[in-house]
Amino acid sequence: MNRFILAISLVASLAALTACGSSTGDRALSGGGIGAGVGALGGFLVGAPIEGALIGGAVGAGTGALTNQDQINLGKPIWR
Repeated sequence: MNRFILAISLVASLAALTACGSSTGDRALSGGGIGAGVGALGGFLVGAPIEGALIGGAVGAGTGALTNQDQINLGKPIWR
């Protein structure tokens, strides 16, 4: 059960972070990197880190590439 909750948390983190970047290429690249990392961690929990990294990277890159700037407005950054 704990692995399931951790896996769901990692997937939620992936979804929240995949669209970081200002251009489509930036979002695809950052989404792919973040997705690969989160996927590898999730895959490690179930015994398949390489497959998890591949799937997470593909999902992250796809999500980043399919979003636009208006869909990811997170508000004013705290440093401004």
